[in-house]
Amino acid sequence: MEIKKAGQTLIGFPALIDGGDAVTIEVFDEPEVAAAKHRAGLRRLFALQIKDALKYLEKNIPDLQKMAVAYMPLGTQEELRTQIIDVALDRAFLLDPLPTDEYAFKRRVEEGRGRLTLIANEVARLAGNILVEYAAAARKIKDTKNAPEATADALQQLQRLVPKQFIAQAPWGQLAHFPRYLKAITLRLDKVRADPARDAAKLAELRPQEQRYWRLVAERKGAVDARMQELRWLLEELRVSFFAQELRTPQPVSVKRLDKLWAQVNS
Repeated sequence: MEIKKAGQTLIGFPALIDGGDAVTIEVFDEPEVAAAKHRAGLRRLFALQIKDALKYLEKNIPDLQKMAVAYMPLGTQEELRTQIIDVALDRAFLLDPLPTDEYAFKRRVEEGRGRLTLIANEVARLAGNILVEYAAAARKIKDTKNAPEATADALQQLQRLVPKQFIAQAPWGQLAHFPRYLKAITLRLDKVRADPARDAAKLAELRPQEQRYWRLVAERKGAVDARMQELRWLLEELRVSFFAQELRTPQPVSVKRLDKLWAQVNS
């Protein structure tokens, strides 16, 4: 939208803002900021239309207490529940293109309401699988002695992969691969004692790839585009191919392929 101010015309980007029990409208300078805020505001607007369904859902997330035990090192049961519900709302109501008028919004409410519980159960099931593997990997890191470099690297990988908001932050299509990534940590540490030299050699190959990626993320203050996303998950696949080949990668991955993608990211 155009805003006239002191004789000048400025371009602004309006967004719905999540106000908890209501939504408001604000105008932003940056389209990316407006788009991110708008998604959260729109999610709240949908949530306000289906209060009863949400109340039911909050009380009936399968295995929530069991999952909360594994989630304890990261956060509370309430934080876990909120993430599962937010992702379910996104999957049920916020698929692109987003509704832009009253008619499209009402239609989306009706479409999404019918599948919300099913989707929430799917999100909860995946979160549960991830948390089982997360607990196993964390335990393996703690119990592995005499491999300080491998365990330090595995711990850093675990922290990057599964931060407190991992369910909400990771792209949905990627979350399905998390159990495999976490299993790869456990398998790697199972093998390290038998061949520490191989682990060290593979880690030396991997390190420069990871360092340059995370340096770029820091430089861009966390703003990650589609190519960088691709690079991020290829790094996890490279770890699988280096340390736990038996778990397989969905597509061939190599240092060469990462170098090629890196050149595109920086072009």
